[in-house]
Amino acid sequence: MPTHAFQPRCHPPDKPAFVMCETGETVSFAALEARANRGAHLLRSHGIREGDHIAILMENRREFIEVCFAADRAGVYYTTISTHLSKAEIAFILEDCDARLLIVSDSFGDLATSLFQSCACDMLVVGKDTAGFADWSQSLASMPETPIRDEWQGLDMLYSSGTTGRPKGIKWPLPHEKPGTRGMLIDLLSGLFGYDRDTRYLSPAPLYHAAPLRHSMVTIKMGGTAYIMRRFDAATALHLIERHRITHSQWVPTMFVRLLKLPAKIRREFDLSSMKMAVHAAAPCPPDIKKQMIDWWGEIVHEYYAGTENNGFTAITSAEWLTHPGSVGRAKLGTLHICDEQGTELPVGQTGEVYFENGHQFAYHKDPVKTASCTNAQGWTTLGDIGHVDDEGYLYLTDRKFFVIISGGVNIYPQETEDVLLSHPAVLDTAVIGVPNAEFGEEVKAIVQLMPAIAGSETLAQSLIEYCRQHLSPIKCPQSIDFEDQLPRSATGKLYKRQLRDLYWNK
Repeated sequence: MPTHAFQPRCHPPDKPAFVMCETGETVSFAALEARANRGAHLLRSHGIREGDHIAILMENRREFIEVCFAADRAGVYYTTISTHLSKAEIAFILEDCDARLLIVSDSFGDLATSLFQSCACDMLVVGKDTAGFADWSQSLASMPETPIRDEWQGLDMLYSSGTTGRPKGIKWPLPHEKPGTRGMLIDLLSGLFGYDRDTRYLSPAPLYHAAPLRHSMVTIKMGGTAYIMRRFDAATALHLIERHRITHSQWVPTMFVRLLKLPAKIRREFDLSSMKMAVHAAAPCPPDIKKQMIDWWGEIVHEYYAGTENNGFTAITSAEWLTHPGSVGRAKLGTLHICDEQGTELPVGQTGEVYFENGHQFAYHKDPVKTASCTNAQGWTTLGDIGHVDDEGYLYLTDRKFFVIISGGVNIYPQETEDVLLSHPAVLDTAVIGVPNAEFGEEVKAIVQLMPAIAGSETLAQSLIEYCRQHLSPIKCPQSIDFEDQLPRSATGKLYKRQLRDLYWNK
């Protein structure tokens, strides 16, 4: 197996490394090689060395991938930030990850100015309106196209909220190896999904998410071509599959729902015969939706279960799923264990917390307590998901610990929203839960107990929703609010959130 064959310099220079679908911008392996090298020099010119952190805040655009490859050459941790977060949420991540440099799109010019005034990192702006900041592309122009002398492999450090609702950086150890070393992620994804030099991969999701970013990067490193949509649109995605003869793609269940809601006449218009692999993950897929997708696209629909932490990984093919409906597959990374609340392994078929043994090493940045809390006495790690394993080793997820809300493939952590609502003077107590949504799987609902002598009303409900929107990104805010005289709590103050959730899910 080759050790250094996974960078642009190793592939045909004129071949497209990636294509921005809406604009048609095509970046060859030679162009990506030059820009990655220049970017690495630019990072060094800002005093950024191996092990330092940078952050990226931009929509899907050409420079996003190029910045990632530059960091990949410089031994740098790069944190991609959701474009839907509020200023306070972004500022927290910048401070927590110790970002020395923020590379931000001109689409966020006003926000960039405000962040610069409150954050301690340098800033480069990508695009035309630089708002007085140095321009990334102009700064690159004066940098050499040759590799930096001290090249080291970089890594992403992405954020995933914890049980307290505060986002936590998921940190893997830097390998301290030269760029292009074949690592765990390349072995895992190329082995399972067949990414190679003939791959034409469609990425319809935001690159700041772990899966779209990592699968796109692996495709390019393996010599394939990534086709990146600026934003998802069902009919456009089908058109792109036909036009570019897409072989591989990745989806979340919400996208499947929107694809299936297209009129049958439109769905039949497109030739999708080039597709070899349609991968989905990020949220539970309703079995009837998955069955419809297999009926439409054939047995090319593959599912996996993993977290950004990659402490373990399961996968399942269409053929396996048809005989094990509802399963997320068998372990492909690590060994599966189902444990009780004390961390003791349970027999086959019993429901408990999902643990992996011998998975990938990770830590939560600056949070050794949280890192330790997800590890049991045997050294196995968990993401807090609940499920069971059958006698063939297939995993079935039956619940989510701490009632994480998954809306359109995005994890929403109720504690953040609850904390904001509790800061409102009219609110005495609150519980935030996910309730059914036909398109997104779940949506956010708040159940609120008001202060004495304050009466609930639709006007007050809308006022509380607006209050949340002033403090949080819209996706975390309630779509609706119900009022109750008393929330179900134990004598010790424990909230019986399952009782509330069951009221809405069992209707």
